[in-house]
Amino acid sequence: MTAPEGEPKAARVVVADDQTVVREGIVMLLGLLPGVEVVGAAGDGEEAVRLVGELAPDVVLMDLRMPRCDGVEATRRIRQGYPGTQVVVLTTFADDESLFAALRAGARGYLTKDAGGDEIVRAVRSVLSGEAGLAPGIQLRLLEKLSEAEVRTTAPPEPPDGLTVRESEVLVLIGEGLTNQEIARKLHVSTATVKTHINNLFAKTGLKDRAQAVRYAYAKGMVRPRAE
Repeated sequence: MTAPEGEPKAARVVVADDQTVVREGIVMLLGLLPGVEVVGAAGDGEEAVRLVGELAPDVVLMDLRMPRCDGVEATRRIRQGYPGTQVVVLTTFADDESLFAALRAGARGYLTKDAGGDEIVRAVRSVLSGEAGLAPGIQLRLLEKLSEAEVRTTAPPEPPDGLTVRESEVLVLIGEGLTNQEIARKLHVSTATVKTHINNLFAKTGLKDRAQAVRYAYAKGMVRPRAE
């Protein structure tokens, strides 16, 4: 699709959502909007990453909770491997705990799934112009989360000892005292995936058990006591 002379080029978009009805509804809505061209649709994060590699879209509209590879991990892979593609997160609730993780992973826009067509177009255009495309409710939630960051445990910007960002996140949550099941729920991954991350970070750091992991996390400044 070629834009008329004088109008901005249509933004090429991939839609990623594991719910077929939702995904098809978004694709249908976008097809009616000026300035947007849907070039692909994915049912999970793995497929979203693959389509970005094949189609080089301008923007991915990314659901957060999907099987095989969630939206946070897919966003991280896309931003690392295909920096020319921006990510706008689509979430059901503005207080979704994955929002802050998606921000760290490189997402630039955040919309709730009840967003109207005009709002979606504005968010797409905003991230393509280098700005953040934030729904008002989500912007408030992110500001609240940022204000809490001073008293919460966080992974350092550069994980130690060759840990990946996700391994570092798992280590921080171990330091907070969470079980594997709780970590899996918080990160929206399977317990088996959490165990794999733990085995990998233990191998890289030479740790032998969770008690050593907690001491390590404190020693590296990855976990801090909460302010009273």
